[in-house]
Amino acid sequence: MGALFIRDVRLAVRAGGGALIGVLFFLTIVAVIPFGVGPDLNLLARIGPAILWIGALLASLLGLDRLFQADREDGSLDIMLMQETPLFLTVLVKCAAQWVATGVPLIIASPLLGLFMNIDGQAMVAVMATLLVGTPAITFIGAVGAAVSVALPRGGLLVSVLVLPLAIPVLIFGVSAVYGAIEDPAPFLPPFLILCALTLFFSVLGPLAASAALRASTD
Repeated sequence: MGALFIRDVRLAVRAGGGALIGVLFFLTIVAVIPFGVGPDLNLLARIGPAILWIGALLASLLGLDRLFQADREDGSLDIMLMQETPLFLTVLVKCAAQWVATGVPLIIASPLLGLFMNIDGQAMVAVMATLLVGTPAITFIGAVGAAVSVALPRGGLLVSVLVLPLAIPVLIFGVSAVYGAIEDPAPFLPPFLILCALTLFFSVLGPLAASAALRASTD
């Protein structure tokens, strides 16, 4: 499993630019917002956390369609299906590698991109904390879409269509937790704990559903 983790991190970084492409896409989304809403700093600070979360969500979708596609093309997927190690554990490790290669760079880049949105330090810490907890859930949800579309020649669009509706609760509670940290009447801990619960829930359901979809695609 350790060798599989290191291998998938390297493949995720190399394939299509990996982390760099995700960060650049994240930067593009955040950078164009001030041109659309105007130079009002107060407005940018108010909508900034939501924009960062939306940008991170969309950037996390990049490369998810290749989560199992490359393994299917070179025959590695057949070996994973036949090995004694439970497929659930294999999918879980691959999701962890995908998140390390694509999700962690987005979290690291978020403070710099927060400067574009005039976000203060307290709000930025909250954004990083919620992204750290919430982005793994997006990867686990994306694994299901990637497994369903693994046999399709152009499954990238299908992955986005399947993942976005399921990722809406993660987005809602992630943004709610951030606003709870910067607005006195709104609580931070309840939506943050729900966000943690969603990640734990999808860390079990996502690999299980992806494993079933992979086995079904090879029948």
